[in-house]
Amino acid sequence: MGQNDLMGTAEDFADQFLRVTKQYLPHVARLCLISTFLEDGVRMWFQWGEQRDYIDSTWSMFAGVPTMRESSPKQYMQLGGRVLLVLMFMTLLHFDASFFSILQNIVGTALMILVAIGFKTKLAALTLVVWLFAINVYFNAFWTIPVYKPMHDFLKYDFFQTMSVIGGLLLVVALGPGGVSMDEKKKEW
Repeated sequence: MGQNDLMGTAEDFADQFLRVTKQYLPHVARLCLISTFLEDGVRMWFQWGEQRDYIDSTWSMFAGVPTMRESSPKQYMQLGGRVLLVLMFMTLLHFDASFFSILQNIVGTALMILVAIGFKTKLAALTLVVWLFAINVYFNAFWTIPVYKPMHDFLKYDFFQTMSVIGGLLLVVALGPGGVSMDEKKKEW
């Protein structure tokens, strides 16, 4: 089986997955995307005093999130979304010398570059969803740590941050890369 046959099979699988999940995928993607905010909201209700004390002791100013004007074309919004996904993904990188961490960073970065430039976008995004989900469940298993330990909150935060990136990637799978992408330019060649 040649490389083109393997890539064609993978793309056919991604297309079949999209056909089967097309009506549910955007809803699941949006839920994943906002999961970190939902978790933060629930945490504020149940841990208000602890959260207030933490914010009081570590308060700092953060820059506002840039917004696009309503007159921006949809294709540039999708490009902007892909670029912002790259920035979100960069927060998931771990820079230590372990073999698996290096492998995780290389594979994830390569797939994210494909998503960013819009080349084989749906396949790359779907592969990255599976990759990140498996890593997330394995490494950020906050449910295995007692609630009173600080590591529980750190892992929970990382878990939901990763779910937000997964949600953004699922939207890329569902909606495609948009007009400003290599996939779109391939159609003109």
